[in-house]
Amino acid sequence: MPAAAAPAFLQIRDVVKDFGGFRAVNHASVDIAKGEIFALLGPSGCGKSTLLRMLAGFEAPTAGQILLDGKDVAEFPPYERPINMMFQSYALFPHLTVWENIAFGLKREGQPKDRIAERVDQMLKLVQLSKFAQRKPHQLSGGQQQRVALARSLAKQPQLLLLDEPLGALDKKLREQTQIELVNIVEQVGVTCVMVTHDQEEAMTMASRIAVMSEGRFLQIGAPTELYETPNTRFVADFIGNVNLMDGTLDVDQSDHCVIGCADVKHYVGHGITGSEGMSVTVAIRPEKIHVTRKQPESSEFNAVRARIKEISYFGSFTVFHLVMPSGALLKASQANTQRHRDEELTWGDEVWAHWSRSAHVVLTQ
Repeated sequence: MPAAAAPAFLQIRDVVKDFGGFRAVNHASVDIAKGEIFALLGPSGCGKSTLLRMLAGFEAPTAGQILLDGKDVAEFPPYERPINMMFQSYALFPHLTVWENIAFGLKREGQPKDRIAERVDQMLKLVQLSKFAQRKPHQLSGGQQQRVALARSLAKQPQLLLLDEPLGALDKKLREQTQIELVNIVEQVGVTCVMVTHDQEEAMTMASRIAVMSEGRFLQIGAPTELYETPNTRFVADFIGNVNLMDGTLDVDQSDHCVIGCADVKHYVGHGITGSEGMSVTVAIRPEKIHVTRKQPESSEFNAVRARIKEISYFGSFTVFHLVMPSGALLKASQANTQRHRDEELTWGDEVWAHWSRSAHVVLTQ
């Protein structure tokens, strides 16, 4: 069943958190389905970690409700909630072995020894660390420590798993490998998961849905493709991936198209926006949607601009061109490097045309 159609398992209802005169979380509401991996994404200080701590029970809401499977978790202290939290630091006990770290919570519950042994062995197999069971944390790599922390979090079979910047301590390459591993493990167990991250690539890779937060509010909630392709605000467009933002005026608005005049280019958009002509809007275009050629496009009245290449950034799989438009404003365009050698090599200082289709834009009114 798709996440959007499934019944809500975790309900965050109009939650507010005040610290003195500062409002850290401002009327946040969302329903999260059972088995979903849901990400809270935003810059430092936006309220995402405070909201996660309220789910865990480390902070109490000033107002609002948090319901898990229909029960208000505010009635229970953290240790009585069917919730486990994995911290960025992993918080492994350095004097205990991997096996003992995973068993720790089960021992605290007083479970029988044979049940503990069975469960720990299951978790070691799940995270593929069986042969490291007798090692201490300092004898493991960062990625292995992360999997031990995850195994310990899942050992008690929580109904809700909370991940606080789960991969923040890993280097870029290991983080990319571990993102997929972690998602596979969480989905295999079937636990509902809420994760906090400031890394938009991590959220896009791991989560089925994302809530973008700013100043304690949810600005937009949706699937990664929805947030990337159809952001609803300038902040979301700019925070998720790279984007070109051009301020302009709505000159024409019809049911099947609109025209927006900006300093360097007239945009022809293949749909209307039900706005009022003359209003100020912002056009957002992703760099990969822009084509860069020496040759002038057949139609250059709309969605095309003459520009000069100021900088070229080579990233291996793709190249980013930093273009200067007539007004002096910069435009970024990226091209996939699908060939080892291009027929048309572009270089610094070249005069080029940047152009794009009528479906490449998103028009933002806020």
